Amino acid sequence: MTNDRGGTMVMERTATLGRPKLGALLHSDPSLLPTNKHDEENYSNNNNHHNQHIHGHYDYSHLPSSASAATSPGNCDSIGSSPYAMSPWNQPSPFNKSPWITPSPFVNFFDHEGTPRNGLIGSLVREEGHIYSLAVSGDLLYTGSDSTNIRVWKNMKEFSGFKSNSGLVKTIVICGDRIFTGHQDGKIRVWKFSQKNPGNFKRIGSLPTFKDFMKSSMNPKNYVEVRRKRNVVRIKHFDAVSCMSLNEDLGLLYSGSWDKTLKVWRIANSKCLESITAHDDAVNAVVSGFDSLVFTGSADGTVKVWKRELQGKGTKHFLVQVLLKQEYAVTALAVNQSANVVYCGSSDGLVNFWEREKHLSRGGVLRGHKVAVLCLATAGNLVFSGSADKNICVWRREEGGAHVCLSVLTGHTGPVKCLAVEEDQEYYGYHHDNHHDKKDQRWIVYSGSLDKSVKVWRVSEQAPDLRQIRAAENSYASSPSPGRISQNRKHYQG
Repeated sequence: MTNDRGGTMVMERTATLGRPKLGALLHSDPSLLPTNKHDEENYSNNNNHHNQHIHGHYDYSHLPSSASAATSPGNCDSIGSSPYAMSPWNQPSPFNKSPWITPSPFVNFFDHEGTPRNGLIGSLVREEGHIYSLAVSGDLLYTGSDSTNIRVWKNMKEFSGFKSNSGLVKTIVICGDRIFTGHQDGKIRVWKFSQKNPGNFKRIGSLPTFKDFMKSSMNPKNYVEVRRKRNVVRIKHFDAVSCMSLNEDLGLLYSGSWDKTLKVWRIANSKCLESITAHDDAVNAVVSGFDSLVFTGSADGTVKVWKRELQGKGTKHFLVQVLLKQEYAVTALAVNQSANVVYCGSSDGLVNFWEREKHLSRGGVLRGHKVAVLCLATAGNLVFSGSADKNICVWRREEGGAHVCLSVLTGHTGPVKCLAVEEDQEYYGYHHDNHHDKKDQRWIVYSGSLDKSVKVWRVSEQAPDLRQIRAAENSYASSPSPGRISQNRKHYQG
C-alpha cells in the first residue's frame, strides 16, 4: 500500500493453521540468533530485502472434536432397548485420543482472542535511508534517517514530515509541542508543530541560539582547544550529536556528542547551562535518571554518573561514580524509572545493569546477543535490546531483580539501531468495558534498522519466557501425531 507521499507499508496475513510453525508463533528461537559481525558503518546499502509480513491470528476453534452419538428415529424409551445401540455411530469416537484434540502446549502463547502475545504487527518502509532514530509521542511516531528527513507517522501511515539542511538525524526528543533533533553535523535543531494544524512543522531555532553563539564567540574565555591549533566556542558541539535525554521535571535537555562533551540546556530559554568534558572518547549515550542523576556512556568503555547539585547561586553537575570501565565501547543506556535500574549495552553484546537499592552496585548481566548491542529501551518490567545481529531481545525483570528472556523478535535484515516503546492503548481501550486486568501489561515496540525499515511489534509482560517455550516445544515433540504432522514438526524443529 502506497500513500500520496510515497510511504509504503506492506501488510500480509498468514493463513490460519491448526499447528503453525513455532518460530512463526513466537519469533523467539534463540538457536536462530545470527552472528553477523558487520558493524553499522560497514552494513551494505544493497541489502534491501525486508521481511514486511503481518502475522495473522491463529484460531484453534477449527480443530476437530469427537462425534456426537446419533439417536434413532422412533419411539424408543432408551438406547439400551434400541436396535441402534450397537451401531458404530454410537460407539466412543476413535478421535478422542487424537493429538488434535489434546490441550495444546502453546495455548498460553495466545490471548483469549487467539492473538499471539508477542509478535509483529507490521512494517513501515520508505526507501530513503537507514533509520537512525525514533521517538513516539501520543499517536505520532517520528523517524530520523541518513537522508536528513524526519518522517511523521500516524496509524501506520505517513502523516507528515520535515527536512533539515544537512546532517543525518541521530537522535530525536519530544517535549510538548517542540521536537529536538540531533544531527551528524553537530547541530541541535528545534522544531514546533502548529496546534491548529498538527501536520505542519516549522523550524524555530537551534541550540545554542544564534544570538547566544555570537555573544559567546566575542569573549576569548569562551573558547576551548579541541585539536592542535583549533579552538571552538564552548557552548556549541563541534562533532556529531549522538544522543539526547530530557528531564521534563527540571526543564533540562542533555546532549552528548562525539566531541566527548555533555552539554546541559535549559529548555525554556534555550540557554546552555554547562559544557562538561565527560569522557576520553565519543559520548554514545546519555540518559536522565532518578535522584537528579545523569548517566553517560562512551566509546572509552566507561559509564559515568553525574549529579546535579547547588553551587553558589546556580547548579552544577559533578561526577559522583564510575559504574563501568572496560575495553569494549558503551553503545546504549536506558533507565527503568519505576524500579530504579540502569541498563548499559556495549559492543561485546552484553547488557549490564545496576540497581539503586544496592547503591548502584552491579546487579548482573544479560547475555542475549553475540555482537554489539546498539540500542536499549525500557517499559514497565520489560527491557528491550536491539543489536547488530538484527534481533531484539525482550527481557522481563522478575521480583528480586532476576531477568528472564521472553522472546527474540526477528525479521529485520539489518542491524537494529533504535527502539521506542509506548503503551498499547488500543488493547486497553478494547478491554476497558471488560474490567481488563492491568497485570497483563501490553506494549507497542517500534524498531528502526539499517535495513531502512521500521517494524512495529506487540509485546505482553505475561508472555511465556524461553524456558516455558522450550518445555512446550519438548512436549510437542514427544506427543504422538499423524505422519503428515510429524513431517511438519520435523520441519520447524530442524
